[in-house]
Amino acid sequence: MKGGKSKADTSKKADARLSVKRKAAEKPVKKPVVKKAKEGKDPNKPKRPPSAFFVFMEEFRKQFKEKNPNNKQVSVVGKAAGDKWKSMSATEKAPYEAKAAKRKAEYNKTMVAYNKKLADGGGKKSVAEEDDEEESDKSKSEVHDDDDDDESGEEEDDDDDE
Repeated sequence: MKGGKSKADTSKKADARLSVKRKAAEKPVKKPVVKKAKEGKDPNKPKRPPSAFFVFMEEFRKQFKEKNPNNKQVSVVGKAAGDKWKSMSATEKAPYEAKAAKRKAEYNKTMVAYNKKLADGGGKKSVAEEDDEEESDKSKSEVHDDDDDDESGEEEDDDDDE
């Protein structure tokens, strides 16, 4: 069998191509993913308090800018502050941790007041709550529409089975 292709060789290739097409056709079609709407942020919500490191960073930035007025890179300041924070002892970190604890206590008080205000109904409604209200209004109108149909004299046997 020199030179020419046999019919058996070509049929195997055709079968292989068909099997690939079949496999592609058998794959289930993916449905597009529907993303939920992100809830809006409440501008009245108190900001979280800074950690001890960020309290330290407030002071360190001022000192670093005085020593290096030509530095324009934020990353250099952050790296220098991180290195200094790591090298500090627990006693040197104590005043920053105390300030952070004080700010956290204030934050907790304001959060309690904020949550109480929301519970009393004085706060802004979230997007999800507004959507729920719209759906409930729609369902009420649909129920009311069904009542109108029943009054017209038409009865459905499907409702009786439930």
